Amino acid sequence: MAYPEGLLKTRAVIRPGEYAVIPPEGRVRNVIPGIEGCNMSIIASPKLGASFVQYVGTALPGGGTVAPFAQEPGVEAFLYVMDGSGALTAATCGQKHALAPGGYVFAPAGKGLEFTNTTNAPVRFLLYKQRYIALPGHEAEAVFGNTATMEERIYEDMANVFIRDLLPTHLGFDMNMHTLSFDPAGCHPFVETHVQEHGAYMLEGEGIYLLGAEWIQVQKEDFIFFGPYTPQAVYATGRGRLTYIYSKDCNRDVAL
Repeated sequence: MAYPEGLLKTRAVIRPGEYAVIPPEGRVRNVIPGIEGCNMSIIASPKLGASFVQYVGTALPGGGTVAPFAQEPGVEAFLYVMDGSGALTAATCGQKHALAPGGYVFAPAGKGLEFTNTTNAPVRFLLYKQRYIALPGHEAEAVFGNTATMEERIYEDMANVFIRDLLPTHLGFDMNMHTLSFDPAGCHPFVETHVQEHGAYMLEGEGIYLLGAEWIQVQKEDFIFFGPYTPQAVYATGRGRLTYIYSKDCNRDVAL
């Protein structure tokens, strides 16, 4: 790697347990046992204060899992294909589908997730896992989908903000994944302060995000971690849409 412009500069902001912005420039590759032929970076973990683990990866041709990911009891997983001219073949619960950009899969707790790049082009993806909180009488099921075939809906009655729910909302699920899009000058209607955590990956655009008491510039390819009760809101500042995909814990009471 040659020396880049702006040597030893960073836009990263880290407030462990509260919030973080991690731009792509400072990421390093991590070896993940069970995954080969992929360039992987761990971008969120309990060491940051998150209750989940999130990765960003590039699957080279032939790369993928050599053992099921997140197959340990009580751990659920999610994969989202961001871009690339190829596709990932993903499997869980006896189902197998090719995932083009925008494609995703959810693997219920303990079922494990397998994926392989069977094409001749690299494919970039997000990978996520967390411990499942079981609820008697309710179960989550495997889910495959693609955001390209999903309709957006207007978010909170605002005509310039749009959301998609990637997973079912019934009580079997203790998490969801969403895409949230803001047209230029769109913003949250208020500063949110809530118990849920988020892990958000910027898919397009740019804006300024209020995190705690700081306004921080964010842009495409940034990862943002939101800890519980962190005041948060975004304002889209670019000429195009701002869109990110984010996780959210849901449908469960707080254990004492």
